[in-house]
Amino acid sequence: MADERDDDHRPPPGTSEQTVDAVGALTAAFEVVEHARGMLYAFHRLTGRADKELAEALDQLAEAGHQDLADELRAELVGRNVLPGRWTFQVVEAYDEEYYRVFEAAEQRVCDELMAGRRHVYEAGLKEQNRTHGRPGHEPTPEA
Repeated sequence: MADERDDDHRPPPGTSEQTVDAVGALTAAFEVVEHARGMLYAFHRLTGRADKELAEALDQLAEAGHQDLADELRAELVGRNVLPGRWTFQVVEAYDEEYYRVFEAAEQRVCDELMAGRRHVYEAGLKEQNRTHGRPGHEPTPEA
């Protein structure tokens, strides 16, 4: 059966299947990093939300007649660092600068050098192997 992948998803001429598999594994690892980064941003947003809700709860505690306790907890918790010297935005920035961008550049370099800049070549090969040729909903490309 003919390979109906578009040129953007076909391995460059002379590229071994072993190389395609290795690049696919590297891309899969980077996708996990993307997921972790999303979870880190969720952590950032949730922590900020918790801090805001804490401040509101302490306002309610003060209004209920517990001003001293509310003031003590506000001084201890509201605006507190989540890691030594860092709020969550600083954690996100450090992750982005020290890990994410380095990994992203490495994955791009491998795709550029070994796949002629083509992305998801491994996955496109899986699609070609697993789809039912000629069946609706199994077209090789969007325009097919």
